Amino acid sequence: MDRSVFEQQARSWRKMALGVSLSCGAGRDEAEDIAQDVMLRLWQMHDELDRYDSVEALASLMARHLLRSHQRRRQPETLDEAAIVNLTTSPHDMLEMKENDEWLTNRLKQLPTTQRTLLYMRQVERRSHEEIARLLGIEITSVSTLLARARRALLEDIKRRNNL
Repeated sequence: MDRSVFEQQARSWRKMALGVSLSCGAGRDEAEDIAQDVMLRLWQMHDELDRYDSVEALASLMARHLLRSHQRRRQPETLDEAAIVNLTTSPHDMLEMKENDEWLTNRLKQLPTTQRTLLYMRQVERRSHEEIARLLGIEITSVSTLLARARRALLEDIKRRNNL
C-alpha cells in the first residue's frame, strides 16, 4: 500500500482503534496512546497491508491486544487506607487514632538509634534478621536481642500510657 492510500484510510483506522480501546475500558489518554501505537504499527507494515481482507479488523485486534498489554503492565491500584478509615470511623475515633500515631512516632524517636534503626529495617523494610545483621555488621543473635529490647520498651510504654 502506498503512502497516499494509507493517509486516506488512516483516519478511519485511528478512529476504529480509539473506539475499540474506549469500549474495552481504556481511559481517554490511554485510548489515545493505543490508537497512536496502532497507527505506528500499521505504518510499519504498510507494504504488507494489501494481503489483509480487512485492515479495520486488524486495527481493532491490535487495539485490543495493546490495551491488554497496557493493563497487564499497569500497577494494581491499592485502596487508600486513610480513605477507608475516614469512611468508617467517627471524628472522635479519628482524633484518638491521630493522637496515638503522634505518640508512637514520638516514642519511636526516643528509642536508642540502634533499636530504632533495627525496628525500621525489620518492620518497614521487611528485612530478615540475617540481612540486617549483614548490613549492620553485627551477629544475628544481637539483632534478635536488640529487636526484643526495642519491642519490650515500646510495650511497657504503651501499658503505662493506657493505665493513666
